Amino acid sequence: MCGIIGYCGDKNASTVLLEGLKRLEYRGYDSAGICVGIDKALKIVKCKGKIKDLKAIVPENFPGNYGIGHTRWATHGEVNDVNAHPHTDGSGKVAIVHNGIIENFQTLKNKLQREGHEFRTETDSEVIAHLIGTFYQGDLEKAVREAIGLLKGTYGIVCVHADEPNRMIGARNGSPLVLGVGEHEMFLGSDVTAMMAYTKQVVYLEDGEIVDVTDKGFRTSDYDDREIAKEIDHIDWELQQIEKDGFPNFMEKEIFEQPESIRRCMSGRLDTELATGHLGGLNLSSKELLEVERVKIIAAGTSYHAGMVASYLMESMARIPASAELASEVRYRNPIVERNSLYFAVSQSGETIDTLFAMRELQRKGARVLGICNVVGSTIPRESDGGVYIHSGPEIAVASTKAFTSQLMAFYIFALSMARMRDMSYETGHTLLDGMKAIPDQVVRVLEQKNAIRDLAMKYSSSENFLFLGRGINYPVALEGALKLKEISYIHAEGYSAAEIKHGPIALINEQTPSLFLVPDDRLREKVISNMKEIKARQGKVIAVAVEGDEEVGDIADDTIFIPSTHELLYPFLMVVPLQLFAYYTALDLGRNVDQPRNLAKSVTVE
Repeated sequence: MCGIIGYCGDKNASTVLLEGLKRLEYRGYDSAGICVGIDKALKIVKCKGKIKDLKAIVPENFPGNYGIGHTRWATHGEVNDVNAHPHTDGSGKVAIVHNGIIENFQTLKNKLQREGHEFRTETDSEVIAHLIGTFYQGDLEKAVREAIGLLKGTYGIVCVHADEPNRMIGARNGSPLVLGVGEHEMFLGSDVTAMMAYTKQVVYLEDGEIVDVTDKGFRTSDYDDREIAKEIDHIDWELQQIEKDGFPNFMEKEIFEQPESIRRCMSGRLDTELATGHLGGLNLSSKELLEVERVKIIAAGTSYHAGMVASYLMESMARIPASAELASEVRYRNPIVERNSLYFAVSQSGETIDTLFAMRELQRKGARVLGICNVVGSTIPRESDGGVYIHSGPEIAVASTKAFTSQLMAFYIFALSMARMRDMSYETGHTLLDGMKAIPDQVVRVLEQKNAIRDLAMKYSSSENFLFLGRGINYPVALEGALKLKEISYIHAEGYSAAEIKHGPIALINEQTPSLFLVPDDRLREKVISNMKEIKARQGKVIAVAVEGDEEVGDIADDTIFIPSTHELLYPFLMVVPLQLFAYYTALDLGRNVDQPRNLAKSVTVE
């Protein structure tokens, strides 16, 4: 993995490929390369490093009207020029780019080596090029079809052949691949952003599909060569939405977009008259929703933390047993699907491989799985039994921010609707509804404290370890705060329930390890204050996020960030934003690349 772009048409291919790769940078990568077809020959340029490094070594006069490009996130073999994609077969006439992991590559490689093939790289992907070259008899699509019949694992592949100009073959199994349809030109990519400068007409490939693309059109078929009719979808995003719009980087832009992204998620989904919420797309009647006896949420990373908050919500508001589980564990645990249980698969990209495969496993066992996703047309929404788009708009920075708060809002709306169908009173529902409507403006007030939070981050950026502590519904927010700091600043940070600190983590306390406490004005406030005092008694530094006017917390903590008061169940929205800003400004002070942290990718499509 990580990013794929392919082009055939009447433009200069190298220009299109480099621009497409530039728009895929947000996915995270360590090397890049392009292959362009010129006069029945393939010319390849690739290198370790960033797109700017690749662009510097691409000849200024690099003709050719078709080709493929790739940004690599290393899985097999070290990061170097040789292991970068594209890869070729022994003849140099076949070139491929590949996202995913070929699980049986070593077996295939050993067989090919016994047959005399020489390999140049340590990657699993090179095997694909050699297989296609072995099967090639004048028809590239047929050769690709035969080659992928031997592969085990996940892949999104695009292949070209020197003897078949202006033709690309794409194949998908577990790793996203999108076809872009233009006028007298066609695109293949792992992401619609790669082609948005040229077309908004796209076709989403499904697992088990092959697409044969020329500059004149395309043909889609399954692995048995049965033709498949595909619909062309229209991308609603505007190109400027994936630009920085005056911000120094995408992460800051997305943090500050949260008031509007939360509003978009709420728009048209709140019913003031009935004090409830409505989510279209669930494909469930009121009777079916009333029959739900348990809610289970599967997700990974930041989405998992949103799911943890949601599990508290479902039990507190709707009185329905709920739990959040790591998708990577669910898939291999042989999960038990209980009668009248409703599952949610949560993913910003809609392509997270752990979550997608866990969803499929649950569906095989008869579960009804709803998706909560941001990217329209991605795999999880297409394969789920219904669901919700959170409408955050493109999220480009690797570390998720605005998608988290929008995922939360989608769950709050669902929990409110379920609660009002059961035993929540109109008055209680209306109080929550009013609180939800006020959240965007309150987030604005938190964001207005950016300078104070920046100063605080600079004060503590030399710390080597951090503890993040919260209770109840804010415990997952503490986990998310620790994750953000780890992701982008590379400082070691751990999140804990504040109550658990005395069961081990208190041994870490010293003057060099700050503890960041979340202290909302709720029923657990006094308990958290007691935990703060335990840290202070051991000479630990305490930072607090507390409610405006809470002088007691301000007196105990060494430093305090104050947030507006809200309903006790709504504090996660206001607690997480200071943590995002704190991590962001800490990383900036340390000179980190906040949009593309080391070793991370935006859409994790390998296990």
